[in-house]
Amino acid sequence: MRVNSLYVGLSALLLFQCTSPKKAAEPVLLTIGPEKVPVSEFAYVYEKNNSTADSAFSSASVNEYLNLYTNFKLKVAEAKSRGLDTTQAFKTELGGYKEQLAQPFLTEKSVTDQLVREAYERLKKEVNATHLLVSVDMEADPKDTLAAYQKITDLRNQAVNGTPFEQLAQRFSEDPSARENGGNLGYFTALQMVYPFENAAFNTPKGQISQPVRTRFGYHIIKVNEVRPAQGEIKVAHIMVRAQQGLPKADSLAAKKKIDEIYSRVLRKEDWNKLTSQFSEDAASADNGGELPWFGTGRMIPSFEEAAFALAQPGAITPPVQTVYGWHIIKLLERKELPSYEEMETSLRNRIAKDSRSELNKAAFLRRIKTENKFQENQAIKTATLKLADSTLLTGKWKFSVPAEPKNLPTATLFTIAGKPFNVGNFATYIEANQRARQNVSPSHAMNLLYDKFVETSLLDYEREHLEEKHQDYKMLVNEYHDGILLFQLMEEKVWAKAVEDTVGLKAFFEANKGNYMWGERAQATILSAANAAVMNQAKALLAAGSFPSSRHKQVDVLFTTNNTKLSNAATAQLDQLASTMAADSALSLEVTGYIDARESANQRNSSLGTRRANAVKNYLQQKGFKGENIKIVPATAQLAGTRRVALRVFTSDLQAMAEQLNQNSPLALQVTSRKFQRGENKVLDAVTWKPGTYNLTQDGRVIWIKIDQVDPPSPKKLSETRGVVISDYQNYLEQEWIKELRQKYPVSINQPEVQKLIKH
Repeated sequence: MRVNSLYVGLSALLLFQCTSPKKAAEPVLLTIGPEKVPVSEFAYVYEKNNSTADSAFSSASVNEYLNLYTNFKLKVAEAKSRGLDTTQAFKTELGGYKEQLAQPFLTEKSVTDQLVREAYERLKKEVNATHLLVSVDMEADPKDTLAAYQKITDLRNQAVNGTPFEQLAQRFSEDPSARENGGNLGYFTALQMVYPFENAAFNTPKGQISQPVRTRFGYHIIKVNEVRPAQGEIKVAHIMVRAQQGLPKADSLAAKKKIDEIYSRVLRKEDWNKLTSQFSEDAASADNGGELPWFGTGRMIPSFEEAAFALAQPGAITPPVQTVYGWHIIKLLERKELPSYEEMETSLRNRIAKDSRSELNKAAFLRRIKTENKFQENQAIKTATLKLADSTLLTGKWKFSVPAEPKNLPTATLFTIAGKPFNVGNFATYIEANQRARQNVSPSHAMNLLYDKFVETSLLDYEREHLEEKHQDYKMLVNEYHDGILLFQLMEEKVWAKAVEDTVGLKAFFEANKGNYMWGERAQATILSAANAAVMNQAKALLAAGSFPSSRHKQVDVLFTTNNTKLSNAATAQLDQLASTMAADSALSLEVTGYIDARESANQRNSSLGTRRANAVKNYLQQKGFKGENIKIVPATAQLAGTRRVALRVFTSDLQAMAEQLNQNSPLALQVTSRKFQRGENKVLDAVTWKPGTYNLTQDGRVIWIKIDQVDPPSPKKLSETRGVVISDYQNYLEQEWIKELRQKYPVSINQPEVQKLIKH
């Protein structure tokens, strides 16, 4: 499904063809080749997309839109001339969109309005309730449904007569969680439970027990414990340190240390926005003081939401709170009551369309179209047909066997919709296509369920087939999507895919327009930000060494079991993995040290055995493709008793390893950034003179050291550095050239007097 997310919003501005029956006297606004576009068609799409604009129906607005619309119609004309509207792929895609577009026209608006208003009123309250469930399928046989109802009624009587509700729930409820929580669901509000359950909960007084209520899960009884006003909505800010579930223990501990260090700074009243900007790992909010959108009950992770709503006054701050995403420090910014009905109406309508209460809407709609379309049922034929049910229906293998009487049963009319007959044969075909194996139901009940579904499906299908006759808006929308799909297919071929695949043309376009793709002044720089001068001095000393032990690549020793240099299978497996890791990261290097045990050192012939073992490891890694110059053999300074091994130490030139080393005790001790910056990208770098050299400054309480290696003047970008932007520009160029060709192929004529009438209107 591509049209609505791609081309519909990309360049056509919903400029889609909206054809309507043409009257003989209707004036023509636009002629493109042989096709004539009436004034009413253009007026419809123009007003639809411009009615709220201040410039609507001004000369500039109408003419600009007419030019865009003409370009659109030219592309559609070309697509039709190629027969793109006759392919099966096109018909299938349009059919899918028609199904989506039909949904708003297959509802009962008055019922929806009532449900939206009801939901809004209920959102003003939150109910704490306990429930007891007796499971039964919605399509269960009547005898099973009755048994479940009798059981739930008996349990309700016990509860009303004094048996503790929670005790009954623990013993008899078929909700698995009831064993632990006694059936208690906590607080909830509208649109958080299936509608029949919600309805019963909100209509039962506090302290009372509801009558049995049926949902898709079975029968419930509900005890309402408390009813409170809704908590409304809050806006909070947070500082986040990521620590998702499943992280290694060391990383989880590091995240906890980091959030605790940040929290201690918050308690010392350090600037919240600066702390957020420097340390929060929620990229979406870090530069905005950690601010999150407004939210209410049930819209955030429970642990986060509970902690946030517990904050009493704006400015209050929580200790670190853990969620599945990591650790958060939460600060309350504002509280507000439930938004107005007008503010929430659209979102409520969308939620209700997906909520179980939409079944009420569907039932009301079916009742109405039955009346409108004069639905009439032949009861005698229906009775005879339902008698055809047998045990094969329960295995999903039922076949239509024509009975001796009545002989004309296959063609006999079961019911009519607007005079159109639906016969027994139609129903039999539906059964054979839609039957499924069923358990714990009788054949007659299964047949009744299928009949009801056949009637419902027939009514909805009939209504869909006639929507364009009943609803002009639907007809217009279908035409819009019809042309939009055509346009997408052609744009994909002529513009979008071509701009990506035509590498020669793209390069030529780039070379001809190089001046449009320039780097500003850039500096290759390293920036160290330290908590204090002592940390900075440590960092500078490590930086001078050029490489740092990598804690992320710590290796166990390679062990030798005999007095030789042969690598064991376990050793080669370990070294294979190390070689693969180092081949993938050019910043890594290795130090290798061989050791011998006491007995070996007593043997003069084996005095160099440790070095030979180290060389065996080095040679093996080289065979696996690891460069020898990145492996250094370091002699052992002392031999350790009882060991035959080679120690491996991985080093890296990645500056983040230096930061990890210095942040072991204090997670915020050092932050390191090293790359090429464009002026304006980094406020710390922008604060110094842009010349090669080193600079020291203090900002926001941190010690800053900057080394600028090189400053590049403004220069043209390479195609690889700006390929995405160039492709976009090349697509625009291709489209404009294509439109020029189409205007030559299809003559365009505009009826200017009619355009002027639109402007005056």
